[in-house]
Amino acid sequence: MPQLRQQPRYLQLAQTLINEIEDGRYPIGTLLPTEFDLCDQFGASRFTVREAIKRLVQSGMVSRQAGVGTRVLGLSRPAAYRQVMEGLSDLQQYTNETRLTIIARETIVLEGPIAEQVGATPGQTWLHLRALRRAAGTSPISYSDIYLHPAFRSLKLDDDVGSMPIFSRIEEQFGERVAEVRQQIEAVAIRAPIATLLETETDAPGLRLTRQYLNARGEVIEMAINTHPADRYSYSQTFRRDPESGL
Repeated sequence: MPQLRQQPRYLQLAQTLINEIEDGRYPIGTLLPTEFDLCDQFGASRFTVREAIKRLVQSGMVSRQAGVGTRVLGLSRPAAYRQVMEGLSDLQQYTNETRLTIIARETIVLEGPIAEQVGATPGQTWLHLRALRRAAGTSPISYSDIYLHPAFRSLKLDDDVGSMPIFSRIEEQFGERVAEVRQQIEAVAIRAPIATLLETETDAPGLRLTRQYLNARGEVIEMAINTHPADRYSYSQTFRRDPESGL
């Protein structure tokens, strides 16, 4: 029997609340219990309850309003995936909630803009992966071109990569730690044949996220160019004020 992967407590709590909303315990338009009440009900910390509620807000099932509470908006979650980024841990949570499947792999000598982006030197042979990512119950939410540094081109990966991030597998197999992730976001029209793979129309609006994973020496060890259909993916980021700078 396969061993079950332990889910974080806040995800278990979130799933319980989702089930109770769908079962009618909390009808549309009503308020969920307060954070303090949920802490008592579940014997959980306030941090755990807040993270669980955040997942429901991200799914579109509830809304939060200061001084009012958490109101139920709907019974079903939308098919689109919304990614909320506040740190590297949220990037890992994104991979935990989705699955990556490799559809092609090859070793290539990088040239042109891609070589410039990763700092490849002439003649370097990188591993190029083409992959699709899915969330539960949805069409593909992204197509990815992934480039791995020659030092890691022998990375052992099944075609069904699953939910563990590729950069974590590099760290695990080679002991090369990711120190920084750089990200660029741009709007694009999804061209064929990527549109076909994503089961959408050619030139449909999309969002392209390019992520570079750098080691402590500032070298790119992985770069992923992810193309998302606009109607299946949204991106949210939180910026916090630095109390020392006053900004």
